[in-house]
Amino acid sequence: MGTIGLNGGAASAASSDERLKIAARGWSIWAPVQWTAIVLHGIGGLGLIRGNKVRLVGQLESRRNTQVKTVITGLAVASSLGSAIAGKVMSDRSHEPAEGVTEPAASASSDLKGAQRIQRVLQWTTPALTAVLIVLAAQQGEQQRPIKGLFRTTLDNFRR
Repeated sequence: MGTIGLNGGAASAASSDERLKIAARGWSIWAPVQWTAIVLHGIGGLGLIRGNKVRLVGQLESRRNTQVKTVITGLAVASSLGSAIAGKVMSDRSHEPAEGVTEPAASASSDLKGAQRIQRVLQWTTPALTAVLIVLAAQQGEQQRPIKGLFRTTLDNFRR
């Protein structure tokens, strides 16, 4: 949403002086939604772990999947936090010229250049980590099937 939508929209601003201001305003509106989603994800994850406690003790694969998902979730939260910190610096420096939301102008301060460099990486890191979490959740869902594997279950359904 943000990288493509907010930053892409801000890139279409007529003046390079407006790009950071537009993006900063959009991100400030989005931030409460993002942090609410992170908190709700954490609450839901803890509920799932509690609800599947017996299975996690008995199934090594599920336990490992949950451990990996916990680490990746932590990395995604850290990436979001780092992005928020860089975004705050960019917002505070939005009076400075910028080529783009994550591309500094030659005359930009070192603080703005550093924040934009960090943001250029983190704006893709968080969605990538989230995509990995989706894949791992699907894998864990497959582990709950009575007969492991989507292919075999699908094949059995066609034989009926």
